[in-house]
Amino acid sequence: MHDIPRRIADLLLEIEASFRFAVKWLKNQSLAGARSSRQPFCVDTLDLEQWLQWIFLPRMKQILEQQRPLSSKSGIYAYAEAVLRGEDVHTRQLLRLIRRLDDLIDLQSSQPRH
Repeated sequence: MHDIPRRIADLLLEIEASFRFAVKWLKNQSLAGARSSRQPFCVDTLDLEQWLQWIFLPRMKQILEQQRPLSSKSGIYAYAEAVLRGEDVHTRQLLRLIRRLDDLIDLQSSQPRH
């Protein structure tokens, strides 16, 4: 299962592409005060799309590039499913990708470390 980080990196690119295709990619990055949030997913300062684009995706990219250990558990899907209540094809695709990401992170944490 040593290919899980590569699979996660590929999935992060798919999530970004899905955002861009659905025209949800935001051009203006307004993080003033957002990073000071003490809430999970910065729910008090950012929308889910903002958090994914400006906090989560860059942080995950950095973790993978530096080969640091991933979180032992991911709960992004449950939050995303509650927030993204759209029935359009783009929202369903994004939710599928986020669920796969959660599954891969959970799988990675269940693997013995060498």
